[in-house]
Amino acid sequence: MEPTASCLAASDAIAPHAVPFENVSATPQAATVPTANTPRLPAASRRTAPDAERNGPCPDPESATRPGRRRTTPGTGRSRALAWRIRREWGARLASALPTPARTPFTFCYAVVLLATGLFILWGDPGAVHGALEGSSSDASNLAHRPLFALVTSGIWVAGGLTSPSIALFPFVLGTLERRVGAWRTAAVFALGHVLATLFTELPVAAAVASGHLPPSSLDRLDYGISYGLLASLAALAGLLVRGVRWAILVSLGAVLALDLIELDDPLTNWGHVLAVLIGLASWPPLRSRSTPHPEQR
Repeated sequence: MEPTASCLAASDAIAPHAVPFENVSATPQAATVPTANTPRLPAASRRTAPDAERNGPCPDPESATRPGRRRTTPGTGRSRALAWRIRREWGARLASALPTPARTPFTFCYAVVLLATGLFILWGDPGAVHGALEGSSSDASNLAHRPLFALVTSGIWVAGGLTSPSIALFPFVLGTLERRVGAWRTAAVFALGHVLATLFTELPVAAAVASGHLPPSSLDRLDYGISYGLLASLAALAGLLVRGVRWAILVSLGAVLALDLIELDDPLTNWGHVLAVLIGLASWPPLRSRSTPHPEQR
């Protein structure tokens, strides 16, 4: 829509050198003498009602001189910049917490193995999956015949597969612990939690079967997963963190363990989790003397 003659008065205040779009008639017009009661209208408002109805609203003179300019609320740009900075900072922290072959080789290789076995559980033949889990179980029967093989292979599976919360916590917990104390100490904490908690729960089962307190079928229960080693690593990591985060982790672990012991759906596994946490807590003194402090703790 082209500006009309009635809008030229408004544009003259901004661009007085602009050329009018219509030729002004040479016929002299009678001048209107304003009186004391005649209100003075701004230049941008001097339009008659018929012109406004015929030509539409007059364009804003300021917008004509600054095309493409958007009016923003004060503080909007600053808020967006702050939100973008927060997202970028937390994204960088999350990316740095993930395991890598160079910084956390033990956690990275272990996570690849867990991903492979999880995909096998998800897509493999059900009969083959069940046979692999039976052969890898650290139950009392397998511990009696091939203890080392059972203890090692029972830790390469995740109970619940790829949908288990353990598979999501594993890279962050062990990766953070490995960056603090190194690959060998992280592997030692995980192995101690997994092996000792397994032995402390399965050996009493074998003794109870031998004494006749449990049926022989108790020797062949499926026992596999990373929960013992993961809980021991999480409890050990809590001792290396700042006080507020440490107590938050310990209170959360205590609440979960207490709830499991109240429900007691699987008594052996529930008590094994308690033992794994105690093993992780017992590793605080040697790990603290060897840990690399986080930049926020220095």
